[in-house]
Amino acid sequence: MAEIEIRNTVSTDLARLAALDHSIDTNYVWQLDVHRDENPGSRTGIGQVQVSLREVRLPRTIRLEHPRTAAELPDTWHLRPMLSAMNDLEAVAYVRISDVMVPHAVWITDVVVGKPMRGQGLARKLISAAEAWGLQRGMRKAIIEVQSKNAPAVRMIQKLGFEFCGYNDQYYPSRDVALFFGRSI
Repeated sequence: MAEIEIRNTVSTDLARLAALDHSIDTNYVWQLDVHRDENPGSRTGIGQVQVSLREVRLPRTIRLEHPRTAAELPDTWHLRPMLSAMNDLEAVAYVRISDVMVPHAVWITDVVVGKPMRGQGLARKLISAAEAWGLQRGMRKAIIEVQSKNAPAVRMIQKLGFEFCGYNDQYYPSRDVALFFGRSI
C-alpha cells in the first residue's frame, strides 16, 4: 500500500468520498437480546435489565448498505468534522467525528473505506487519527457507533480494545440497531 495521508477533509474531497462504495457484504450479524426481569415491588416495576450480544451466522451473504446516504455527504460535511485518507491526491476513505455528543469523549461515526483499499488497516488508521484529534481537544474517551449488522466492523472494533457500552434500537434512519463501543484514550 502506498503511503496514506490522513488529513482534515476539504470540499474538493467530497465528490470522491460520496462516490465510494459504502456497502459491505457479510455472513454474520450481531443479535441483541434484552431481558427484563420484572419486580412488582419496585417503583418502576422493573428489577433488572440484561443485555447480551451474540454473533449469528446468516444462511446467506447479505449486502449491508451504509446507514446514512452518501448523497447527503456534500450537504452535511461541514456540520461535523471529517478526516479523509488520501492515497496520493485521491480521497479513498473517511471518518466523521464529534466532540459534542458526550462530555470528554470523541464520538466516531461513519468509518468508510473504499472497496479497493479494504483489508489494509485503513479503518484502524482512521480510528487512531480520530482519537488523536480527540486527545488534542482534551478528550479522555473514544466512543464509536456501528450497525449491529456490520459484523466485520464490530470484530475490528473489539480487536482494537473497544468494549460494548450501549445500544439504541432505532438509531439510524433505516431503524437499524446501533451498537456503541468505548475505550479510554
